[in-house]
Amino acid sequence: MERRRMYIAGAALAGALVVGGAGYAVAGGVSGGDDDEAPITGDALAEASAAALAHVDQDGARVTETETGDEESYYEVEVTLANGDQIDVQLDGDFRVVGDEADDPAEDDD
Repeated sequence: MERRRMYIAGAALAGALVVGGAGYAVAGGVSGGDDDEAPITGDALAEASAAALAHVDQDGARVTETETGDEESYYEVEVTLANGDQIDVQLDGDFRVVGDEADDPAEDDD
């Protein structure tokens, strides 16, 4: 009887570790992007968002994704316009716009 309890407890622990690991991956922000790119956080998020929205300067625009360590700039802020179009705004480390690019919906079909 004692051995059966140990097996049940071991199975429960293994299940908890599997579920906990999956929860960690989701909470950690796994986005399917490059491994070295992480979302912008904290005060930098507020500054980068404000700079990108000011650059786009369109009513109804909103920040929908951010990255640090982007291959093209220090920060990348994806802005979605009211009509659904998206623009990636590239910022340097001082939150100055160094470029932008409209997303091509055809690239998303890959």
